[in-house]
Amino acid sequence: ARVLMCIAHDPGARLRDIAAGLGITERSAYSIVAELAEAGYVVKQKDGRRNRYQIQAHLPLPEPTSRERTVGEILALLAGATL
Repeated sequence: ARVLMCIAHDPGARLRDIAAGLGITERSAYSIVAELAEAGYVVKQKDGRRNRYQIQAHLPLPEPTSRERTVGEILALLAGATL
């Protein structure tokens, strides 16, 4: 969730920036972003030499107890803004 919040705040953030902001290693940030992309929650797009990330806010959370809330709804609650 913290990585998603970083991406929501800055879709052009580098993995180095995400890692530094969260106090994790770049390798951990890479793994988390790769898992989010593999699950379909984040789409990675090349923008020159950098990547831009797009959160698929319409997707439901994976937990069946989530009452069909979407990723975007949860991020909006956490950030206090609409995506």
